[in-house]
Amino acid sequence: MKYKIEKNTVQETLIIPLYGRKVCAERYPEMLNDEEAQRIIDNIDYDFDEKGKLMEKQPGLFGALEVAQRQYDLAFEVTDYLKTHPEAAVINLGCGLDTTFTRVDNGQCCGYNIDLPDIIEIRNELLPAGEREENIAADLNDFSWFEKIAFDESKGAVFFAAGVFYYFKTEQVKALFSAMARHFKGGKIVFDSCNKIGAKMMTKTWLKEAGISDVSAYFSLSNVNELYSWSNDFKSVTAKPYMNGYRKIDKRFGAFNQMMSAFGDKIVKMQIVRIDFNE
Repeated sequence: MKYKIEKNTVQETLIIPLYGRKVCAERYPEMLNDEEAQRIIDNIDYDFDEKGKLMEKQPGLFGALEVAQRQYDLAFEVTDYLKTHPEAAVINLGCGLDTTFTRVDNGQCCGYNIDLPDIIEIRNELLPAGEREENIAADLNDFSWFEKIAFDESKGAVFFAAGVFYYFKTEQVKALFSAMARHFKGGKIVFDSCNKIGAKMMTKTWLKEAGISDVSAYFSLSNVNELYSWSNDFKSVTAKPYMNGYRKIDKRFGAFNQMMSAFGDKIVKMQIVRIDFNE
């Protein structure tokens, strides 16, 4: 029996990144090997025709490539942390139907996938938690979820979020990160961001679908040094360009994708931000 997803619901926000993973795995397998995306899509009752047509156009194909780069970048940062903290807690914030934990799992760490109850309901059906993994239904702005993470300061914790904080107001992100830094000492968080130009562009795509129009009130970032003023518990704040900071979009992917990647990195300030918390 397929799991039905209705249009114009919070659950529908899962579809864009999921379908992007599918398309990228088909078109650019060297960038993203994701067999799970097709399996999940096959088990969802949803009309993918419209999304499929959009993704097959050149801008849509770039969007799929963008999804692959983001997944790679975040997984790189998580894996890097696990080199020195092999038994760390790995926490996927706003997880949706993401499968990053299975790709970074070193056999020793523990994974936590956190999202709203409606989303976790779907995840439990389509991506039930594996060994050393747990799906948690929670609102990220209700910090009681902190207590559901088996955190050991000597083992560490690494948090990551893909395409999540664009839906949050700046004050919400500030409060969340500050509280996390106090509670999860010695941990780190990595996430994607863009500047106000990028946020305005998003109002025409997935932010519009989420019902967000006043983009000025929502989180965007031009200079990562702004984050130092948020908390005295931030040890360091760094960033790398989203599209070309970890691996290059070279001529194999065509002039259009190269141009759009450069535009994203330089003009829109698409970046992966890393905050290390004080010990």
